[in-house]
Amino acid sequence: MLPRNYTSVSEFVIVGFPGLHPSFNQLVAWFFFFIYVTTVVGNILLVVLFALERSLQKPMYIIMLSLALSDIGFCTVSLPKVIARYWWDDAGISFYLCLIQKQFIHYFGALTSLIMMTMAMDKYLAICFPLRYTELMTNRTMSLLTALSWVSAMISPAITTIQSSQMPFCGPNRIIHCYCDTTSLNQLSCADISSQSRVSFSLAMVVLFLPFGFIVFSYVNIIVTVMRMANTQGRLKTFSTCVTQGCIILIYYIPRFIVNATPYIPNLTTTPDLRISLAIFSSLLPPLLNPFIYCLRTKEIKASLAKWAYRGQSNAHHKPSIHPIAC
Repeated sequence: MLPRNYTSVSEFVIVGFPGLHPSFNQLVAWFFFFIYVTTVVGNILLVVLFALERSLQKPMYIIMLSLALSDIGFCTVSLPKVIARYWWDDAGISFYLCLIQKQFIHYFGALTSLIMMTMAMDKYLAICFPLRYTELMTNRTMSLLTALSWVSAMISPAITTIQSSQMPFCGPNRIIHCYCDTTSLNQLSCADISSQSRVSFSLAMVVLFLPFGFIVFSYVNIIVTVMRMANTQGRLKTFSTCVTQGCIILIYYIPRFIVNATPYIPNLTTTPDLRISLAIFSSLLPPLLNPFIYCLRTKEIKASLAKWAYRGQSNAHHKPSIHPIAC
């Protein structure tokens, strides 16, 4: 029941880690700043590489390009505000900016989930159906799948954002998180949020479980196919690649399952600091590691980078000779 006369909240405060001592604020700000710069620079390097090198314009690299853009988007939406909060104690964020940030936080989260599913599909077709791969997965097919991911990822966040925009906020305005998200924002509403919580939880589980289920299906079939390979060296190489990507997938999904499911599991509780740490860990570590993983483990990307480095050295060592002009 709402009070008859209440003042609607027009600004929220990003608390960050509630248990963090103020003496560590500068350290945390530098930590997030380092992650932001490293992630954005690394992924921009991949984007430029994919755009300029024609040898990388293949289905696998189209989806890598999409993942790099998604990683840049998520870090740009989530980190500048929390860096400002810990660096300059600038914790305020307006109601509508908070809704916009919430929308894009969940949008890029859902998009990354769909991209990982598409990557698993690509690897499944390449390993389990190698003779038909070029027929099944063309640049046009991958581009359509990628475009579908970018469009459909907007649906789930839009539903929860519309719900949040219609809720009354008349009391506390401290968001116990490093950014605005559905759970932290809705908890501040002064109305009954049980139905909205069920909707947001159901949507989160669909966004997570459906792609994750397909990823598990793909990797089980990949493992079965690899075990049947006669070539031991090829088997070890394929396993090595799959294990690396599998670790990134687990880092992304498992903490998110824990964070979303904890409120609905009896006798299972987490502290706010632990919940925030899990969310930050699962959201920021994969974008940070992805450029290094793909640059170090993908032969064609390493070859392109080596070619660029060789060109740079050649240009640096080549000095044009100056001939005197005869009069």
